[in-house]
Amino acid sequence: MDLTDTDIDAANQRGKARQGAFPTALSVRYDRRIARVVISLSTGLDVAFAPRDAQGLEHARPADLLDAQISPSGLGVYFPKLDADISIPGLLEGFLGSRNWMAARMGQRGGQATSEAKTTAARANGRLGGRPRKASPTDVA
Repeated sequence: MDLTDTDIDAANQRGKARQGAFPTALSVRYDRRIARVVISLSTGLDVAFAPRDAQGLEHARPADLLDAQISPSGLGVYFPKLDADISIPGLLEGFLGSRNWMAARMGQRGGQATSEAKTTAARANGRLGGRPRKASPTDVA
């Protein structure tokens, strides 16, 4: 596909509209003291989050987070040692990863939840022999 001047102008307009809709990153740093990535925004607000809560950063060591770079538009942060990007609009909307990754994280947290009802149900299920085994293809005849 050949790009025309009209295509480029339209893309530039979309970029400007998006840039105007969200604050941009002015600086990014990893604060070892609180173990958080801290992004200072053009609004004066600082956003801090634990690397384990962001897709691509969940297994990062502090040294991996020290040389983060702000994208030219100011709407992204890149971590070269991890080849990972964080979207400022996504961060502000509460998404630190793809939809599937976020759903998996929510399910993981839900599975860690404890309650009296969950404990009672688990004990009752255990008394019944636990979860039934899956039938293997050789068992079905």
